[in-house]
Amino acid sequence: MNLTYQIIAAVALDLLLGDPRWLPHPARGIGRLAQWLEQSTRHLIRSQRAAGIVTVLLVIVTAVASAWGAIYLAGLCHPLAADIVSIIVIYTTIAARDLVRHSCAVFRALTAGDLEQARRRVAEIVGRDTANLDEAGVARAAVECVAESTVDGVTAPLFFAIVAGPVGAIVYRAINTLDSTFGYTTDRYIRFGWAAAKLDDLANYLPARITAPLIGLAAALLGRHPMQSWRILRRDGRKHESPNAGLPEAALAGALGIRLGGLNYYGGEPLAKPAIGEPLVPIQAEHILAANAVMLVTLALFLALGLAVRFYVVQYM
Repeated sequence: MNLTYQIIAAVALDLLLGDPRWLPHPARGIGRLAQWLEQSTRHLIRSQRAAGIVTVLLVIVTAVASAWGAIYLAGLCHPLAADIVSIIVIYTTIAARDLVRHSCAVFRALTAGDLEQARRRVAEIVGRDTANLDEAGVARAAVECVAESTVDGVTAPLFFAIVAGPVGAIVYRAINTLDSTFGYTTDRYIRFGWAAAKLDDLANYLPARITAPLIGLAAALLGRHPMQSWRILRRDGRKHESPNAGLPEAALAGALGIRLGGLNYYGGEPLAKPAIGEPLVPIQAEHILAANAVMLVTLALFLALGLAVRFYVVQYM
């Protein structure tokens, strides 16, 4: 089966099924492997930065070997089996359906007037303290999560699948999982997690810069504010401490006419983030649904663009 059809099938499978909890997921396995290796490399290697680099390399090599080996062994049985395994590998790297499900759980709790439940639901998808968030704070946290995850949960794995097939997609998921596991600026991980954080920044560099303007195009198709999206993207996209996360946040904030960023608490410690966007309207629960709509249309645009470019390259270059 052509890679194009494998990718389309994988996206359709994600939109249909999401991430069933009963299904073993590579990201969970990668995370457990990374934590297990951390203990050994920290013990064996004196330099914490070097130990982190070795851990990253071992995890990525294991992920590549596992995905390639599974596809190869399936192919020995039948070419269709290799196609099915390839589709499953790509499918497990995409998280659009789960992003909608988790953020909509926050929306339902807010619209039901259950702020405590909304706080618990949003705590499942963000790292900030949520116990004292008001309704606007909960909605902002959910929208920011959708904006950032549009890249690392949707378009970035698609980018790597289009460029390098299922193995490329699993390499990206390994890199992103390593960053989620080690990419913190705490005393424990500031040196050990350096490689994971830098590699994740590099892996998301192109996908973020392709995705952000497509969010503006999605806004136009949905009757939102495309010119505002592109203006805020240019003005505020680089305010975020991350070289990539601020781009989709700025594009989405402009598209919805809301302001993101501001004061958050992590482990009880305050962290003031730059304001992104302009508060043309106060942020509220309905913006979670609007953010999801923009994300899904952006997914369709990114997929169409990526596959069109791939077709041109394969056919004419």
